Amino acid sequence: MAAMTHGGLIGLGFIAMTIMIEPNVAVAEQGPIVAFKSGVDLVRISAIVRDRKGRFVRDLSERDFEVLDQGRSQAITGFQHEQSGVSVALLFDISGSMESHLTQAREAATHVLSWLEASRDEAAVFTFDTRLDEVTPFTTGLQKLPDKLAGLTPFGATSLYDAIAQTSSRLATREGRRRAIVVFTDGSDNASRLTAGEVSAIASAIDAPVYIVEVVPAIDNPSSDISPATAAQAAQTGALVDLATWTGGTTFVVSTVAQRSLIARQIVEELRHQYLIVFESSGQPGWHPLTVRTRHKDLTVRARGGYMAGQSRPRSH
Repeated sequence: MAAMTHGGLIGLGFIAMTIMIEPNVAVAEQGPIVAFKSGVDLVRISAIVRDRKGRFVRDLSERDFEVLDQGRSQAITGFQHEQSGVSVALLFDISGSMESHLTQAREAATHVLSWLEASRDEAAVFTFDTRLDEVTPFTTGLQKLPDKLAGLTPFGATSLYDAIAQTSSRLATREGRRRAIVVFTDGSDNASRLTAGEVSAIASAIDAPVYIVEVVPAIDNPSSDISPATAAQAAQTGALVDLATWTGGTTFVVSTVAQRSLIARQIVEELRHQYLIVFESSGQPGWHPLTVRTRHKDLTVRARGGYMAGQSRPRSH
């Protein structure tokens, strides 16, 4: 998270005014251990653990984890691994550059919906170009995309980073579930006020992993044998990778039907296998780099890279 401590922190004063939500804990017999309350500075972390073969590790306990806040070990005050429902914000780029990719983006999102459980999972649909629009509010049992998406004509500039930040604030209200933002885009941004680093701080403030699905033709897919990816394309992809990684999510570049189906399943499975960890913040204002690891050296942990401290009362717009 070193990048966040330099250029990524520029403008965090603006971020703190835009959204600052500190997670807090409420223990119940069922459902997550986390609720949003004011007055106590507790930090929630969603963590994915895999072994050397990439398989989910399901049987860890609180004693198996170590949390470092600014390099200092912190006592874990809350822990849970029981499955609960998920809340997914599907965010569609409908700017002009997506004209030839929107059909594939809809297909990928439909695959995500197919892996959700109607009885307990919820999803919402948002679109953006230079502004964010809510197409479908958070709905339990959402089985298909709204018809409106099929009739859209992509147009205009792209405020990708701004849209992710605004969607994070909408997702902050969805308590009691494992939350995530899934963005369908071609990866370009030419109109945002915020940077990738600033947006990652906003999403991290509510522990919302961002999964970015770059829908591109094979010739623009760096993993494809026929792709002559340019330096500019690589730099753009690198910024998105950093954003997703800092929030505990990841980035996919997809070009085929099989890839779109596979990543949809992977995203939902990751949400199902999250460990929820809570610790008490030191309260020192500013950005706190986080390291989450297990005491087993052959296991890999993915979690958000930090959080903002200094305001215990939740606020969103």
